[in-house]
Amino acid sequence: MVAARMAAAVLVTWAALIALLLAPSPLPEDWRYYIYSPASVGLWLLAMLIAPIVVCTVKWPWIKSGGR
Repeated sequence: MVAARMAAAVLVTWAALIALLLAPSPLPEDWRYYIYSPASVGLWLLAMLIAPIVVCTVKWPWIKSGGR
């Protein structure tokens, strides 16, 4: 059960990060270079690796207790 809750936390975190990446898509073309610059995409990729660890650490009591 712990593994399932950890997997759910990771998947929800990744879904939120993907939504944040796609959120500026409707903006004008001129802005996309600055929003989707190599640095910002690199930081997003780093967040995809680090954020699930942070979420699992913060939510560990919830993950361990089984949601009680």
